Amino acid sequence: MASIDTAALQRAIDELPRRFPGPGGVVAVVKDGAPIERYAWGFANLETHQPFSNTTQMPICSITKQFTCATLLSVTADPSELDPLTAAMLPRLAGGTPSTADLANNQSGLRDYWALTVLCGAKPEGDFRPADAATLLGLTRSLHFKPGTAYSYSNGNFRLLALALEQHSGTEFGDLMMARVVGPAGLPTASFVTETGALPGGATGYEGTTDTGWRPGINRLHWSGDAGLCMSVDDLIAWECYIDRTRDDADGLYNRLSAPVSFDDGSAASYGRGLAQSTRWGRKMSGHGGAIRGWRLQRFVVPSERLSVAIAFNHESDPHAAAMQVMAAALGQTVAPVSSDLAGAKRFLGTWLDRRWGLLLDVKINSDGTLVASYDGSAEVLSLGADGIARGLGMMLSPTTGGLRIRRPADAIDSEAEPFGALAIAPAPDLAGRYYSGELEADLEIVNAGGAWFASFHGFLGTGPLMPVTPVGADVWRLTCHRALDAPAPGDWTVQVHRSVDGKIASITVGCWLARNVTFLSVLI
Repeated sequence: MASIDTAALQRAIDELPRRFPGPGGVVAVVKDGAPIERYAWGFANLETHQPFSNTTQMPICSITKQFTCATLLSVTADPSELDPLTAAMLPRLAGGTPSTADLANNQSGLRDYWALTVLCGAKPEGDFRPADAATLLGLTRSLHFKPGTAYSYSNGNFRLLALALEQHSGTEFGDLMMARVVGPAGLPTASFVTETGALPGGATGYEGTTDTGWRPGINRLHWSGDAGLCMSVDDLIAWECYIDRTRDDADGLYNRLSAPVSFDDGSAASYGRGLAQSTRWGRKMSGHGGAIRGWRLQRFVVPSERLSVAIAFNHESDPHAAAMQVMAAALGQTVAPVSSDLAGAKRFLGTWLDRRWGLLLDVKINSDGTLVASYDGSAEVLSLGADGIARGLGMMLSPTTGGLRIRRPADAIDSEAEPFGALAIAPAPDLAGRYYSGELEADLEIVNAGGAWFASFHGFLGTGPLMPVTPVGADVWRLTCHRALDAPAPGDWTVQVHRSVDGKIASITVGCWLARNVTFLSVLI
């Protein structure tokens, strides 16, 4: 077990306000079952001058998912008991229905319902009620993949778990979680709050930057299972201490939560029961992040070191990078990126299309010399090996005769992307029109406004804003979505045009990492 480099740890914490500027934040480090660092800075509310403190209540967003799964494990030793309940909430789904375990492990294949709200016409600051969630989930007819065969992050998985637990127990989910997990773990001020616009304690999350200034983030979402817990950093510390107290109990709650998970073929999966599993610096690590408009959080635990780090911002800086910086300092490690030689990396550069998943892959060299790939909506730093393979923490890219091979073992993805370099980019004038998705019962409208192309969606959530679309290659477009109902937005969408033998548009598929290959058929008007 490594000793803590206290001086390096203190330097890393002292740097947080400068490296991640914003209204406020808080960090905690727990070692051997006791807090060794607890530091808050800035303001929880700029309007009221409320300082950020160790007792400031904040939404922990998707970190809630592990508590949802902990509630599941506390209610039943056999999660399959809930399978009929979750299946009943997907009445239109054809083929295999995901099991309760598939939901908890993000192996259901369900598209993320927050991403789908964009395609159903949601406005970025719109309301989203429980009835809307039931409607959207109930529309599901198809999946990304056969349940149990791959990974895809989906918030809807955890809403389904919460609703099934309510039906199974006869108790409202928030009350059930508080009684079964939060209370026994001894989290003194934690509460379950489903309404994002009614957070306790007066803290506010902010959008903006140091250049633009800060404005309160507007959230009108309703959560259940996918998020909803509010905590202070003292509550997060209590959770880490509870984990440490139960570390030697094989049947302890966190040990069961963090137990290894596999796909149906027996290969190891890196996500299970609301926890992302990874290996860093030769040590196993588990944790999860959280995000909503104006808030960003991350927690990690390294069991072998009895070491945990939790960090939260009431602004939209990168908590993963911040928490990793603190963890690395505590362990005497580094997170410095590795620069790549431009000459060796140039064969990877550019925009590529993975037709199987309907996703664009963008590879570029950053100003700091690092090779970066964007495929799942986030940027991953790659290092180029002597074998010609570019490797990141979760992705490997290797050249093929026709393009690039994409391997993401944790997602069970092994695919190929084709280049666009040799393709002429010319907007097809027949793209303008209206297209209908039978699965979502929604329309896609593409308009050409004097050479400027835009798209919007119309569905049961209303009419969404116009978003720019730009050509990437022949019959392949990029639809840019900077703001959405959930924050962060799902990112750019790939728009693929599919033509019949006579050259007319037969259909369009729209997809992003969270919601791939949604089909819209051409509509004659």
